[in-house]
Amino acid sequence: MMAREQHSVLDPGTLDDTGGGDAPPRVVGSRSARLYAGLRRRKRWLLPLLVVVLLAQMAAVMITTAVQQTPTIDEPVYVATATVYLREHSLDYNPEHPPLGKLLIAAGIAVADPHFDADYQGNQGALGRHLLYESGNDPWRLMFWARLPVIVLTLLFGLVVFAFARELVGPARGLIALALYAFSPDVVAHGSLATLDVPEAGFLLTSVWLLWRARGRPTLYLPLAGAALGAAVATKMSALPAVPVLMFLAVASVWSARRPAERAARLRALALGAAGAAVVAVVALAVVWASYLVVDPRLRFTSTTAVPVIHGLRGQLVPLLPFPRPFRDGMLIQFGMEDYPWQGFLFGHLYTGSHWYYLPAALLVKTPLGMIALWAAGAVAVVAVRRSRPAAPYLLVPTAVLLATAMGGSRDFGTRYAIFVPMFLAVTAACVPALRSWWRWAPLSTGLLVAFVAVSSLRTFPYYLPYSNEAFGGPSKTYLRLHDSNVDWGQDLGRLADRLRERYPGERVWLVYKGSGVPSYYGIESSDPRRAGAREVHGLLIVSDTAIDKAQGKLAELIDSSRPIDQVGHSITIYRR
Repeated sequence: MMAREQHSVLDPGTLDDTGGGDAPPRVVGSRSARLYAGLRRRKRWLLPLLVVVLLAQMAAVMITTAVQQTPTIDEPVYVATATVYLREHSLDYNPEHPPLGKLLIAAGIAVADPHFDADYQGNQGALGRHLLYESGNDPWRLMFWARLPVIVLTLLFGLVVFAFARELVGPARGLIALALYAFSPDVVAHGSLATLDVPEAGFLLTSVWLLWRARGRPTLYLPLAGAALGAAVATKMSALPAVPVLMFLAVASVWSARRPAERAARLRALALGAAGAAVVAVVALAVVWASYLVVDPRLRFTSTTAVPVIHGLRGQLVPLLPFPRPFRDGMLIQFGMEDYPWQGFLFGHLYTGSHWYYLPAALLVKTPLGMIALWAAGAVAVVAVRRSRPAAPYLLVPTAVLLATAMGGSRDFGTRYAIFVPMFLAVTAACVPALRSWWRWAPLSTGLLVAFVAVSSLRTFPYYLPYSNEAFGGPSKTYLRLHDSNVDWGQDLGRLADRLRERYPGERVWLVYKGSGVPSYYGIESSDPRRAGAREVHGLLIVSDTAIDKAQGKLAELIDSSRPIDQVGHSITIYRR
């Protein structure tokens, strides 16, 4: 009897991380009981600890990045608009984006309490520079507090990623999704900025997760999903293509909750599903209206940006939409931007217009190689594995529709327009170990690929904006293939000032800077080489990498006849002449 007690075996099902751990163990003897209880206790505290470690790592790198970077091109506009919301309760600035994301930024600005000149007259870009550099404020402090709410929100979305994956494939595999999210260079880069891309994508993911949960309790989760969807639309208008997709998913969730077998039951389920989709739409619309009413309950609006006249079907449909007038005028401004012939840069080629394949190509460059492999395998797993198959429409369809819409846009400026991809596909990647019935090395390979992603991400610290993977030469080579927010968004002006003080004191500086910062504020006294004769340009020629990519005429000649000697943040190149 003692021998049987010493050699008894735990039921393997009790330690299964895929959700089967609640069944009582088949235990014989007190030693086995103690062993099982000890394993359960370790499992209870180990999982939260690992979640905290991953999110703490992410918080540390995002805060460090936020502290070190000067304002990017878009941030001063959002910060100034958020300040106008707080002080003037006016919707006049930045109507091309709804208010919610800027209201979140305003929560940090309220703590910073900047001096604001209500009498200043200028467009939204000029207002941002005036607030940061000409109003007696400390731009470092103001930008940190403006960025902090977005950082906190990015961390909370990490919990959504983990929760979604945990419900699909269990807590241990949920850590795979969280790790991919926490180490995504794009998510870290843009989650550290006072911009709108990560909040919009995170709210969309949250809405989809709540719709997934509505398969069990539609009455509770459908209104919550509508609120999250409304938050996404109230942050950026590019969330609008997701609305019909998520309404379809609402119908699917109600259908799954009812599980109708007879024809009459199916009709009732469809009717209830349609009602559920209507609830999602109405709640989302209410959130959009609320975001405007919070700023100005009287909805007074005089756009500081010219509202274009849009012809054709688009122009005819906009006035019919049930949104506030500032939202509708913002849509017209966005359509005007879509009609503008922007310049793009891809793999060394400068072009006017857009390429439909730009975003997939840019994601290929700027995504860690291990992450790409896990995304692909995860898409296969979520379809092939029976347990995860019901989640395929929730994860893959919104991603495909949003990506297809973004690919049709006219602005080939960066992977931030597809920041939803690393969020949604992190959840699908958690399904890869379930392929072990087909390939026994799937769990081990998944772990190795996640480790590879972590190493690749940490190696780029703290330069996440210009990240590119090892196949494309790393961050120092990104500007050879991509431009704008993929590599050089004006974030390194402060670092340039430090470099000039440390290594090149007293030298003549010729600067071509692409960004919203004011060089003189940081102590950079410079001249524009494009306004001088080529023979006058001697000393240091400093050029933002996006300007290098787009260089033509005189600037191109100056660069070609200069010698590169240094790089700042992988986004600014220093030449000697």
